[in-house]
Amino acid sequence: MSKPITADELRGILVRCAGIDDAGRSDQEILDLSFEELGYDSLALMETAAVLQREFGIEIPDDELFATDTPRALLDRASSAVANAG
Repeated sequence: MSKPITADELRGILVRCAGIDDAGRSDQEILDLSFEELGYDSLALMETAAVLQREFGIEIPDDELFATDTPRALLDRASSAVANAG
């Protein structure tokens, strides 16, 4: 069974997977910036999805993954995946 992921945990995964520079930005700002604005490419997004699956048991289909444009949208999709699995 999947466990929920917090915004703080997602932020840590984003930093690990793409090394985004979030210095001086609030959690809310990070969540609402586009992946493009954060310097996040498709490979980093795929790595993030792999970490979500490995560490949290959260599976996000590729079409849904690439339809996300912000960390908040990814967090929402991850939360939906957890709710649907339970």
